[in-house]
Amino acid sequence: MSQVKIFILEDDTTLNETLVEFLEDREFLVESSYDGYDAENRLYENRYDLLILDVNVPNLDGFSLLKSIRDFGVKTPVIFLTARDNIKDIQEGFSVGAEDYIKKPFVLEELLIRIEAILKRHNKSSDILEIGKNAFFNKNIGEIVIDNKSYKLSNKESKLLELFLTTGEDILSHEFIFNEIWDYDETPSDSSLRTYIKNLRKILGKDSIESIKKRGYRYIRK
Repeated sequence: MSQVKIFILEDDTTLNETLVEFLEDREFLVESSYDGYDAENRLYENRYDLLILDVNVPNLDGFSLLKSIRDFGVKTPVIFLTARDNIKDIQEGFSVGAEDYIKKPFVLEELLIRIEAILKRHNKSSDILEIGKNAFFNKNIGEIVIDNKSYKLSNKESKLLELFLTTGEDILSHEFIFNEIWDYDETPSDSSLRTYIKNLRKILGKDSIESIKKRGYRYIRK
């Protein structure tokens, strides 16, 4: 079963590296960034179990970043880690959707306690779906694990697989899929959908998703 995956946005190089090392030593999977725009792009394309965001970072501050990804539909819990400690900043941090707010300087063990509390509240295990013998899908980070080998999915592929696994429908029509995994400002296409289906079949097996002529696709549960 996959580990907890954490993303850190912190522009202080020393602190960034310290946080990564500290959390990796405790068996977390950690990715990090030093820039708000870079973080935004990565959070649109990848899924994580927890985000740790500084506020005063280059190009896009942490508050604006969280507003942006919440508007995009990212619901991942967030801890703000910042020197901005006046009451208005704290209020803004929570108002844009943070789970917690830690003022610098702080003790690393305190951060760990807060991380563990948030993960317990969100019950990470509920995000992991069994899809076969020794095969699991972590819908929160968009990852399939088969016989302890992991396969990273794109955002659309992850949404599509979650749709197959959680919907009560036997056959998913193209229209239904388009409405569920494409945003209102995106233009869906049959060719893109076929590509996502093809990529999932490469991981799950060519017979894992059946094409039903003129009707849609059916996921074959094993």
